[in-house]
Formats: sequence, structure tokens, C-alpha cells
Amino acid sequence: MTPLWLTATPLVLASGSVTRRDMLVAAGLPVETAKPGLDERAVEKPLVEQGASADRIASALAEAKALSVSQVQAGRIVLAADQTLTCDGQSFHKPENATAAAGQIAMLAGQVHELHSAFALAQDGSILARGIETARLTMRPLDPAFIARYVEAAGPAVLSSVGGYQLEGLGAQLFERIEGDHFTILGLPLLPVLAALREHGHLAR
Repeated sequence: MTPLWLTATPLVLASGSVTRRDMLVAAGLPVETAKPGLDERAVEKPLVEQGASADRIASALAEAKALSVSQVQAGRIVLAADQTLTCDGQSFHKPENATAAAGQIAMLAGQVHELHSAFALAQDGSILARGIETARLTMRPLDPAFIARYVEAAGPAVLSSVGGYQLEGLGAQLFERIEGDHFTILGLPLLPVLAALREHGHLAR
């Protein structure tokens, strides 16, 4: 255990995201992972039908994931996160294949889109803390030939993130301007998460 972590057991990350896990580990937190057994689209559907905003949907999904895992991890501190992407009022999900990824990138090219990254901390089926941060990204104009080259070069990575890109990798080549916190763009508003863990006595102040 790192000297900064004050709890006897590691933080449980309710996610299979290597990027989120690596962020937490780099920040000095001991982490175990547990994928939530949750149908995200089932959680999302009624919210979409009610006209909920993209940031509200991200928050609801993060909370649902945290609660799902905390109910079977007695006494453990569970962190979950979710990220939604919107452009001109349209929401995007992770692409199902390379063709879908190329289509998403073509729709975002030359446009400004928003990434909403939400987190929730839970313990024993109760939410301890929640938060959300938003970043604005401007993708440069791209022609179909470049998009095809990018999708081929990036390979399976285009399927792992909404929008078909990972900013920490080849996805950086798609952009001309970024406004917002780097951690938020990667899918976890790390600084508010650390503040919440300190507030609840799990990290040294």
C-alpha cells in the first residue's frame, strides 16, 4: 500500500478500463478492478426517453455501476465512472466496428464536441460522493482518405472509446484545439475523485 492511502483495502474500480486504472495507480492509489454486471443501455433508455441531458446520463450510469459493485463488495470503497459524448445535440456511443468508428470520426470532423466524464464513489450500496466535469474538443477537418488511414493505423483501439479515438495515442492527430482537463478527456475527472477520497478519509490530506 502507498503511504498516501489510509484504508486497509485497495480501492475497487468498477470498470475494465485500463486507462482509468493506470491513472489511479499513477496517482498512488492501490486499485483492484471489478466489472459491473450492468446493462448500460437499459439504464440509459428511460433517461433518453425523458429527455435527460448527456451529463445527467453519464452521472446516472456512473452511480449505477458504483452501486452495482458496492452491493457485492461489502465494506469496500468503490469508484465508477462513465463518459458521454455529444455533438450538435447528438449523443454517441462506442463504435461497434471499424466502419462505425470511421463514420463517427467523419461526423465529428471540423466540429466541436463535448465529453462529459462523471464519477461516483459508493460503499455498501450507498453513494458517498459524485461529480462530473466537461471538456470541449475541436476536431480538425478530415478527408475520407485520412480517416481510413487513421482507423487502419489505430486498429482495435478505435473500438474502445466513444468517438473512435484515444487522445493519449494516435487520436491526438485528429484535433486542433482542446479545452478542458486532460484527465476528464481520458474518462475520469481525477482531481475531483482525489478530493472526494480525501474528504472521506481514504487519502492523506
